[in-house]
Amino acid sequence: MLTGNKGEWSEIYTLLKIIADKELYAGDKDLNKVENLIFPIIKVLRTESSGTYEYAYDNSIVIIKNDKEEFKIPISEFHKQASNLLTSLQSATGASFSCPDTEKFINSFNCQSLKASSSVKSDIQIVIHDLRTGSTPKLGFSIKSQLGGASTLLNASKATNFIYKVTDATFSNKDITDINSIDTRSKIQDRIHAITKKGASLEFDKLESPTFGNNLILIDSSLPTLLSEMLYLFFTSKNSKTIELVEEITAQNPLKYDLSLKHPFYSYKIKRFLTDIALGMMPSKVWTGELDATGGYLVVKEDGDILCYHIYNRNEFEDYLLNNTKFETASSTKHDFGSVYKEGADTLFKLNLQIRFLK
Repeated sequence: MLTGNKGEWSEIYTLLKIIADKELYAGDKDLNKVENLIFPIIKVLRTESSGTYEYAYDNSIVIIKNDKEEFKIPISEFHKQASNLLTSLQSATGASFSCPDTEKFINSFNCQSLKASSSVKSDIQIVIHDLRTGSTPKLGFSIKSQLGGASTLLNASKATNFIYKVTDATFSNKDITDINSIDTRSKIQDRIHAITKKGASLEFDKLESPTFGNNLILIDSSLPTLLSEMLYLFFTSKNSKTIELVEEITAQNPLKYDLSLKHPFYSYKIKRFLTDIALGMMPSKVWTGELDATGGYLVVKEDGDILCYHIYNRNEFEDYLLNNTKFETASSTKHDFGSVYKEGADTLFKLNLQIRFLK
């Protein structure tokens, strides 16, 4: 029997739902349908361990093919099964569960697994008809579901640590021990407060990972400094949403841009950063700027609607990422940050960057 969490079952739900709908709606920054941006679906491709399955249409019939077999199933059955699975997903409790009726249905055309094959970068590929250009591009998507827990966009690691110099004050070994012994629920914020209370400042020095640092510089040479300012703001204010942090940083203008003509310097640079993470950039690997096969996201909303965001419609995709992510605090012990330490003549402090989608 197949068992999985809500995110895994959401992959099957997405497959059934988009086949039943025969079209995709683009979404805006607020997760609403863009009513005049609809993409008719020509066919859907999903690769699993047993091979690649192609789902196409012959009027009201779905024709399913792999290398060896062909199946014909009424589209009405996909509507029914998608609706039933959504009900199960919305009512399910526990980390892992089964959906016997759905399993029986997908087994009827030899679909055996919840997740797409790990050998392909996209969870699903869709050939659409672009009514604006008349073209039929094949677009790759990752599936992000709001039916389960919110997923991360940028995972925390030691590579995502930003190193700051503690300047303008001298700290004895006792001072450092006292600050590092602060163990409140908001200990990182409280330790920063203890540092600044002594008249000291945190001045960005470098990324712990030269690879991540160079990746950021490749995207935009000012990104390391810009992100360090946003990260410090996150840990010293009540702002956590990316859009809030960008708005506040824009108001502060720490990079001293000429804002007199309303150029969106900060939001533009952060959008590029978020988009490159979404499309393949990882902190620990050299980023060449080459996008992977997955060009966007299918977002499963809590009400079961599915919206598409794709680099094919770059503005909507970037706005979605900016408006639907937040900074969050990862484990300071696991990723080794949030403590004052000495390195030669320098007194240093690390902050860590992790970005998660909003729920």
